[in-house]
Amino acid sequence: MPIIAERSLRKAMRERSFERVYYFVGDNDFLKESTLRELVVAVYGSSSAPVGPDVLRGPELSAEALDTALNTPPLFAESRVVVVRDVQALRKEPRELLRRYLLRPAGDTVLVLLAPPGEKPDRSLVDASSAVAFESLASERVPRWIAHHAATVMRAEITPEAAELLHAAVGDDLPQLAAELDKLSSFTGGSVITADAVSAVVGSRREESVGSLLDAVAARDAARGVELVGRILAQPRTTLVSVIMALATQTVAMAWGRAALDAGLSPRSLEREYFALLRECKAYPGRPWGEAVSCWSRFVSGWSSRALDEALRQLLATDAAAKETRVTSDQQLLTTLVLALCAADRRAAA
Repeated sequence: MPIIAERSLRKAMRERSFERVYYFVGDNDFLKESTLRELVVAVYGSSSAPVGPDVLRGPELSAEALDTALNTPPLFAESRVVVVRDVQALRKEPRELLRRYLLRPAGDTVLVLLAPPGEKPDRSLVDASSAVAFESLASERVPRWIAHHAATVMRAEITPEAAELLHAAVGDDLPQLAAELDKLSSFTGGSVITADAVSAVVGSRREESVGSLLDAVAARDAARGVELVGRILAQPRTTLVSVIMALATQTVAMAWGRAALDAGLSPRSLEREYFALLRECKAYPGRPWGEAVSCWSRFVSGWSSRALDEALRQLLATDAAAKETRVTSDQQLLTTLVLALCAADRRAAA
């Protein structure tokens, strides 16, 4: 069978149309574990069902224990869930028993085989199961994941504006986003999570976000950029290095857009091409993709290739200074960088 995306599995869970065997692969363990919990709830019909899944570990699993788990009929539900972690580490006898089982899996058991991050999918298991790949989420999908996690795990509703603001404040770190959603759910007491709640709990405001600084630099608005520097660095989880990375991603993207326009790309097509570029390279631009693409497309015409080259040189120099200096503060370094970026045309011409 082909390896499917985890979105296809979520659709199957909503429709309660389960395969007999799933094989979870890929490097995103957080998504694996959260989806496994959702699958268990979907099979048993409730998170408080009187029974739970049988969870086994491949390295220590005997053929007898695996046989018992796979062939015990369900007692309090229509189907059972059996989970085998680190399936690649099964010894010879239980692996042979699993091979035979996969030829004729039980109709009342949902078997979930999990491979650890970095493990290449086992072709024989892929062919005998419904294999699901759990990779890092594209940045554009993260706000939707936030809304989904809030609804399914926290039983809470979050507004689109609040989800985007939370994404901008925390980034693509799903475990950290889940932790912040847990705080937000407690803070709102079951009410809708709004942008104001995110500002109160996470300490991020749209008008004082990294995205606002990126907009100011793209627009060559040095006064606004300098005004934002101290407020942004004072926010939780925002560091000089993370801001430099976001500025570097923006500058490289705008340089790519400038070159594409110079080569004859229509300005109308630029947004579409930017989205294609982000999907291909999976870069995190420091904020939601749509917000970043809108900014780059709007302001790239105000930058020359020489200015963008100069901006990249300034970013490299600031990154080196941030790692080496013990005298200049982060705020001083970032303020100097913002001024240099906004004046890049003049510096390039000098």
